[in-house]
Amino acid sequence: MTLGILAFFGVLSILLFAIRGFLDQLPDVFASARRARIAWRDLKHERTEEEQPEGSQSQPSA
Repeated sequence: MTLGILAFFGVLSILLFAIRGFLDQLPDVFASARRARIAWRDLKHERTEEEQPEGSQSQPSA
């Protein structure tokens, strides 16, 4: 009985330690995802600017 209780709490502590480690990494994952999304948006924006012919850019009217 005592051995079972010790085993249960041992497994529980390892599980909590693993969950804590995973949760500690989430802010870095979200920051990386945000940087990747911004880089992708900038890449698409640059690509669309390169594909436009230079004469077809709209000129501001005065």
